[in-house]
Amino acid sequence: MVSQHKSNRLIFWAKSVLLMLFFFSGTAAFAHGDDDHKKKDTMVQVQGDDHHETVEGHSHPPQGNKPLQADFNDFPNLHPLMVHFPIVLLLLAAILAIANILFLKKELDWLITILTGLGALGAYAAGRWFHPHVHELTDHMQAVLDQHDLYADWTIWLSITAFVLQLVSQFILKQKRWAVILVSLVLAGAAYAVSQAGHYGSQLVHIEGVGPKGNHLESEETHEH
Repeated sequence: MVSQHKSNRLIFWAKSVLLMLFFFSGTAAFAHGDDDHKKKDTMVQVQGDDHHETVEGHSHPPQGNKPLQADFNDFPNLHPLMVHFPIVLLLLAAILAIANILFLKKELDWLITILTGLGALGAYAAGRWFHPHVHELTDHMQAVLDQHDLYADWTIWLSITAFVLQLVSQFILKQKRWAVILVSLVLAGAAYAVSQAGHYGSQLVHIEGVGPKGNHLESEETHEH
């Protein structure tokens, strides 16, 4: 009976986490709006060797036989592909840690440990191993990049600190409430830092124009040479 009760509680919390993930993914999809997904104004015409694309009234030259899905080697840098993992993982870990102040559930404790560990690893990978190398930036672009890097560094160190504190809280202090509160505060700081890093990163791409089609970026091969 005891094992069955624990199993039911584990299933309950697993379903709760899945619902949170669906909520965040649904919110992100809703934020894109309907305009990006309407295809009635988009028309692709293929006419032998003279094929061309007409998108919303604009004619574009043929693109050859380019595959629909780009290969990893086609990207000048893998930072944009890696950075989404710590954003989602750390935000969710912070929410669960705050909730665990009230519930003090072992199942939540394990989820927080796993999410925080993976989030810290993802933050370090995105900020160190896959950090893009830029060139020919204006002073304003460089200032925005400096802010992005500052919050990225805070994300790395706060997430690593939170992971270590979470291990101490779970395995040594056995979920003392004050320790759970401390972990949640550090994770909240990491969540804020990663959200700010994401904000400045989005500004670099969508406003300053750093990154699209490799603008102002050095490829990994170029940087190594």
